[in-house]
Amino acid sequence: MNKCKKIVIALGGNALGNTPEEQLKLVKKAAKSIVSLVREGYQVVVTHGNGPQVGMINMALEYSHEEENTPEVPFAECGAMSQGYIGYHLQQAIQQELYKNDIAKSCVTVVTQVLVDSKDKAFSNPTKPIGSFYSKEEAEELEKENGWVMKEDAGRGYRRVVASPKPLKIIEKGVIKDLLHKGHIVVAAGGGGIPVVQKWNHLVGVDAVIDKDKTSARLAMDVKADVFVILTAVDQVCIGFNTEHEKKLDEMTVSEALIYMDNKEFKEGSMKPKVEACVEFVKNTKKVAIITSLEKALPALNGKTGTWIV
Repeated sequence: MNKCKKIVIALGGNALGNTPEEQLKLVKKAAKSIVSLVREGYQVVVTHGNGPQVGMINMALEYSHEEENTPEVPFAECGAMSQGYIGYHLQQAIQQELYKNDIAKSCVTVVTQVLVDSKDKAFSNPTKPIGSFYSKEEAEELEKENGWVMKEDAGRGYRRVVASPKPLKIIEKGVIKDLLHKGHIVVAAGGGGIPVVQKWNHLVGVDAVIDKDKTSARLAMDVKADVFVILTAVDQVCIGFNTEHEKKLDEMTVSEALIYMDNKEFKEGSMKPKVEACVEFVKNTKKVAIITSLEKALPALNGKTGTWIV
């Protein structure tokens, strides 16, 4: 394929780990892959998940509030903290890798807000678990005290659940485009972005979790990316996954992807949202999306591996 100018890379959770120590090690590996693309002449925007990180922040602040009587911190602010913390590690690792490769570029993190509709039907049916586990009695008390929605989670106890609304607009997209145009590597929209709603003439953060792959696709459309790349734990998307009929896909059209999803070939909360995000990008741009592993990013862009959605 011809060299593309702009790519949005969505890092999967396996690129970050579960603890600060593990993350510091893993981001170095991610940085090598990202800088290999920069070295080839690509303009790069990096997005990432934040599940373990925002959960850790939220639980620590919940504990502090309950035990030490510190101020309660809203969940949107926890998301902002996670963007800064993960961005700091990524910036540091990418900048070091740029230096080692004698590439005179900078990496910057943009704390990113994402507009959602306050009337999105997801708010009437919250499903995304966050925070600590509680007993049934504690959960009922929290529902009364805080107005939270609490649901039983896989036999492990009760957890608070929040909405997962559709991303409508990347608030900082203009800044991200400017930075990209000036040659910087940009880390943005971490964890799907900080969800905000419009109230009169200002933005207000809300307790919600936006799907990171959907936000990444929205950002890829906004910056007019030539290719949208989702990096995950596998080199290629499979149908018949983990069965004797497993088949790796080199390429699938949007129509084929929709049929596979109807046939439940892709697992909810795993490969399905990734394929959905790629389909959304390709349908709206008529460009290419790729799903592959972190290690195979450059070979996939060169058409040697990965699954291309066209």
